[in-house]
Amino acid sequence: MPWEKSFDEQNAIENAMRVFWEKGYEATSISNLIESTGINRGSLYNAFGGKRQLFTLSLLKYDTETRRDFISQLEALDNPKLAFKNLFDGLVQQSKEDIEHKGCFLVNTSIELAAHDQTTKDIVAQGFIEFEAFFRRGIEVAQTRGDMAKTINASATAKILLSLVVAIRVLGRGVYDEVALQVIADQAEHLTFW
Repeated sequence: MPWEKSFDEQNAIENAMRVFWEKGYEATSISNLIESTGINRGSLYNAFGGKRQLFTLSLLKYDTETRRDFISQLEALDNPKLAFKNLFDGLVQQSKEDIEHKGCFLVNTSIELAAHDQTTKDIVAQGFIEFEAFFRRGIEVAQTRGDMAKTINASATAKILLSLVVAIRVLGRGVYDEVALQVIADQAEHLTFW
């Protein structure tokens, strides 16, 4: 008789994602995953293959439901300047409200990238490439509409804006307070609004 799952797989991935996000891959044990998902060891391995595979599914879930969804909402504004302002102000606000200092799961994973397999490295790289492309597209659209100076190098500025996102996400984990993070966010505005 085939093995039947007695749990919701997406719910288990969601719960595992929270643990990996808080602790990181290396510090998360199988015991942590069993406790957070409510799945016994055998079922966890049967359903997901192991810790590495569950981490990959968790990171993909986060990337799809958080970063990609966030960028889609910003692009739907059809106003790059407003989208960039909302993004950076939103990051500062999220950091302020993040009392557990979890930051961004994708950025956190990029910091411990050496410990990960190629699949994880590819997910992180693709996430950053897409984020940078969002900035570049926004700058190009704003330049076409006359809302940003034509002298702004869209590609280089997109890289700088991405680095400011990463800075806010890392420093917002308890190193910088809201005022200091807002200084970084304001620099993003100055890069593109003049």
